[in-house]
Amino acid sequence: MDQLSQESPIWRKATASGGNGGECVEVATNIPGTILIRDSKNPTGPTLHISPTDWTDFITQMKHSC
Repeated sequence: MDQLSQESPIWRKATASGGNGGECVEVATNIPGTILIRDSKNPTGPTLHISPTDWTDFITQMKHSC
């Protein structure tokens, strides 16, 4: 049994998104070895799984491009 099936993701989104149910990306970082990303408007839809290294690289690039 893999780690994802043993633990439930704890989803979070930016506090700047507010509580109005807007268009947001949610991220779960509590599953060892993977970062989960989903669309908050479709919580039962597809989930992107990426490595923590790829997530860090992505966030670093976003910070430098803004």
